[in-house]
Amino acid sequence: MQWGAVTAEGFLARGWARFGHDPVLADWIAAARPAALAAMADPAHADQWRCDGTWFAGVNVLANDAEGRLGAAPPLAGAAMTFLAEVLGPPLPLDAGQLSVTRPGYPRPGAEETAAAARFRRDRDAAHVDGILPVGPDRRRMLRAPHAWILGVPLTDCDPGAAPLVVWEGSHHLMRRALAAALAGHPPADWAHIDLTEAYAAARREVFATCPRIPLPARPGEAQVLHRLSLHGVAPWAPGATAAPEGRAVAYFRPELPGGPADWLVCP
Repeated sequence: MQWGAVTAEGFLARGWARFGHDPVLADWIAAARPAALAAMADPAHADQWRCDGTWFAGVNVLANDAEGRLGAAPPLAGAAMTFLAEVLGPPLPLDAGQLSVTRPGYPRPGAEETAAAARFRRDRDAAHVDGILPVGPDRRRMLRAPHAWILGVPLTDCDPGAAPLVVWEGSHHLMRRALAAALAGHPPADWAHIDLTEAYAAARREVFATCPRIPLPARPGEAQVLHRLSLHGVAPWAPGATAAPEGRAVAYFRPELPGGPADWLVCP
């Protein structure tokens, strides 16, 4: 099935898709945006500001329900949601969404990051695979959140250079192969405790060397979909780029796979 230029085959080959303006999604954004931006201004979430005030990480700050209702918004729907259900399986209960907001100057070094981490954010867009998290004082990488997919819903208007989402095309194939090798011989029930640090870093280097880096700027009413194993990040704010007064704000949803780690490497 095809929606505009988006096909299942193309998405599964590239690991990303971008959907054009969708009136259904635009209506959801118009109703949900006040509640989303209020979450950014809530003093209870002040600790979510990073990078010297140029990035609001906003992890799970959105108070949406399992169908995506937020504030006065109806359930989250539209072409991207239909595509995900058709290609990657039946609709899943949505997680509490992330509200990621960047502002001019992103990424300035922040006190929460080491100098090396700040350089990686600046030079490599803080490239990562969602769900592989730093654990413990040594920040060893382990699979702690086996997501099904990633949906980005831009909430504010901005220039293409306003710290867009970036993805390394085809990286999900390399990541699947490398991580499957690292986890081989371990039952899925143990995967959350397997140290993936070296395998993950080596796979990331291979991706940088072989996969094209694709910026995915988008405006309200459009949507971005990433394969859960795609390496992705956020580009620095380009000089002269402008955005709404709130900054470049995107709501991200990452529902977890019903089969947990067992489905993470084998599902499409």
